Amino acid sequence: MRETFMLVAVVSLVIHVAMIFIAVQRVWRGETVMDRIVAADVIATLVLAIFVLLALLNDNPRYMDLALGASAISYVGTIALARYIANRQMF
Repeated sequence: MRETFMLVAVVSLVIHVAMIFIAVQRVWRGETVMDRIVAADVIATLVLAIFVLLALLNDNPRYMDLALGASAISYVGTIALARYIANRQMF
């Protein structure tokens, strides 16, 4: 059972990394600012998923702490960018 889990987790890790490359391409060629912000948010979410997968694969809870911190930073950054685009001022 453990070998099956490891195989599924590694395949999932590879898929998430491939999806990051697709999202980076969307950030690079995004037509509007909102497209680029959404793609950057998708990249942040995929990085969080990779941290969780690494925590499960390595039996190391420190990756979960990294995921929690990165999610807080991603949330604040997304809200700040959305407010900036809506009001053209940060605060």
